Amino acid sequence: MNRHKTKPIQIGACTIGGQSPILIQSMTNTRTEDVAATVAQIQRLTAAGCEIIRCAVPTPEAAAALAEIKRQITIPLVADIHFDYRLAIAAIESGADKIRINPGNIGSEARVRAVVDAARERKIPIRVGVNSGSLERELVEKYHGVTAEGMVESALAQVRRIEALGYDNLVISIKCSDVMMCVKAHEQIADKTPYPLHVGITESGTLTSGNLKSAIGLGLILSQGIGDTIRVSLTGDPVEEIRSAKIILKTLGLRSGGIEVISCPTCGRTSIDLIHLANQVELLVANDPLDLKVAVMGCVVNGPGEAREADLGIAGGNGEGLIFKHGEIVKKVKEEELLSALRYELDHWE
Repeated sequence: MNRHKTKPIQIGACTIGGQSPILIQSMTNTRTEDVAATVAQIQRLTAAGCEIIRCAVPTPEAAAALAEIKRQITIPLVADIHFDYRLAIAAIESGADKIRINPGNIGSEARVRAVVDAARERKIPIRVGVNSGSLERELVEKYHGVTAEGMVESALAQVRRIEALGYDNLVISIKCSDVMMCVKAHEQIADKTPYPLHVGITESGTLTSGNLKSAIGLGLILSQGIGDTIRVSLTGDPVEEIRSAKIILKTLGLRSGGIEVISCPTCGRTSIDLIHLANQVELLVANDPLDLKVAVMGCVVNGPGEAREADLGIAGGNGEGLIFKHGEIVKKVKEEELLSALRYELDHWE
């Protein structure tokens, strides 16, 4: 697909925008003041494939903790600030690689200028974030409610406010929990700004509903070439956000590498415990860098054919199964040996 052309923005050692790959973000849900817990979670997220991490900064102690957190991690660190401009400055002084603010809730022009001047001095970008829940009252009244048009107008007004201060090292995000409103907002803003867009469906829900909403919303936005970095927002372990984001990007052809698992939905012909096996296979290959398609099939109707079309596959039978590799049967093993047989083939892949 043809991606919208945006300005390259440097975040630590990473670049978003321009022709750079779409990067995956998440946000910690630990207390940022708890350095050990926050670092441990960031390391788990990094191992899962997170490329940029954001931490909430609601207190001076959280801002101060960023310095030690940053020393112990390997991916760019973004500070999430609301209301208190002094926390934004403190986070910048602690070495944050980017800050996220909504200039509308930071306050006076002098306070916004102070934040911009600090960011300029350290040469770090500002993410201008607008959420539907914090849309200005006058825009709600103008558009008779929260709308995509109001969100876009708000975001562009806040961007112009920072540009007027002579700073254009910016990233934009406009998020809401209404999937189609969020899609419409991104379609409207994409041609109105050169800045990279951080895309996500905010407050999307728990693992099941949040994944479905995010897949639909992000799929519709990204498939139009819009978006430079994404977060799948889920109520739960943030590692699940990374897994989901990787699948979304890979499904859209925007990310290669990593194993794709396909599996049949099961039916009355299934004669092995395919649901358990498929889940085990997904866990087994979760962080494997091989760029492969692995099939886990449960019966003789579609199983052999689908397994042959994959790079590697299992076709289950009656308490046993066939292992396919490059479309050819390589062995038949008992059901309880299928997972270890698959692991062996992955370890010896060529």
